Amino acid sequence: MASAAEQLAANLNFGAFAKATDLKKRIWFTLGALLVYRLGTYIPLPGINPEALAQAFGSVQSGLLGLFNMFAGGAVGRMAIFALGIMPYISASIIVQLLTSVVPSLEQLKKEGEQGRKTINQYTRYLTVVLALFQAYGISIGLESATGVVNDPSAFFRFVTVITLVGGTMFLMWLGEQITARGIGNGISLIIFAGIVAELPMAVAGTLELGRQGALSTILILGIIILSVVVIAFIVFVERAQRRLLIQYPKRQVGNRVFQGESSHLPLKLNTSGVIPPIFASSLLLIPATLSSFSATGGGPEWLTTMTTILGHGQPLYMGLYAALIVFFAFFYTAIVFNPTDTADNLKKHGGFIPGIRPGERTAEYIDYVLTRITVAGAVYLVIVCLLPEVLISWTGVPFYFGGTSLLIVVSVTMDTVAQVQGHLLAHQYEGLVKKAKLGGKRR
Repeated sequence: MASAAEQLAANLNFGAFAKATDLKKRIWFTLGALLVYRLGTYIPLPGINPEALAQAFGSVQSGLLGLFNMFAGGAVGRMAIFALGIMPYISASIIVQLLTSVVPSLEQLKKEGEQGRKTINQYTRYLTVVLALFQAYGISIGLESATGVVNDPSAFFRFVTVITLVGGTMFLMWLGEQITARGIGNGISLIIFAGIVAELPMAVAGTLELGRQGALSTILILGIIILSVVVIAFIVFVERAQRRLLIQYPKRQVGNRVFQGESSHLPLKLNTSGVIPPIFASSLLLIPATLSSFSATGGGPEWLTTMTTILGHGQPLYMGLYAALIVFFAFFYTAIVFNPTDTADNLKKHGGFIPGIRPGERTAEYIDYVLTRITVAGAVYLVIVCLLPEVLISWTGVPFYFGGTSLLIVVSVTMDTVAQVQGHLLAHQYEGLVKKAKLGGKRR
């Protein structure tokens, strides 16, 4: 039987949306912030020759560097001020979250509530600056090594490039936090989402052009469309899938009143880790390709070129490492974000228990057992979604934006944002019901 909230959500309409003034302000703020981000992806770095850059980047954009360009919304290909994108912040966030399970002091901060969370966020920002400095300096060196890309190679150019790229990343980090606080949805995720979606029409046009030229058959293009729809439906189904553990609460007496025993559910998502495993796995596999691309014109080491070759799209080693890293990060990140022992302790404190399972340690073991099994299914799902399009890309030469990682990010962020919009609409309708109830009480 549907709950009251589900029934109310089913009755949401455009009339309720029109009356939700606060929600409309949040949506307009989000759209304005994303527009600022897109404008920044077209502002080039000072001292860059656009024609030479386009020619140099055209030879490497079909490789793993295309993933970096996708996350940056095409800013890498244009070498804009937002070329680093938000990836340094994401990498720093993941590293800090991993360290919280290893470093006791960080683990203690995590348990201190809001103040501890603010301190951890500050550490994440510091690490973001460090990572962005290294990446920006590597980009400046790579640009100088490319023939004709930099108008006046010098230490001043490297200094300006590093300051500009690091400043762009920090601005995007701040912009994402503002979207989360004043807009709708998760700001960091929406920035990546906007970059992928903005470049998607160009990828679709490129695919249709290949079909017009005869490089791709009509049947293959239709197959790509059908496969994309099937993968999107599969992602939506799995992301909504949950394993619900029945939680029973005994009878309790408060004063002279006796409350009957209640039952609820502990929902465990099939894919607890979300899009983190494929993003981080792709970032790690991107490192050798990026170094090789930047050092190719400058005579880089032969072993780096060889590594990049065997880690190309469709290569067995690349597929194997990609799948292994996705599985590893799916389990590792799930272990970080969900602690069965803490959950069992909280249930015990509130008198809740799983029928047939003793409270305390046995409950933690049972939750860990169930969570491990569904994480296996979630990891297999991530591997299928991410590797199936990779095989298609390597066989047919379809633009990289049809990759599984991009589809996973777009669908997940869309579902999360829609859920937040529905939450705001539900809150608005509840407020309206409360006001009507108060007015009715006064009349009586």
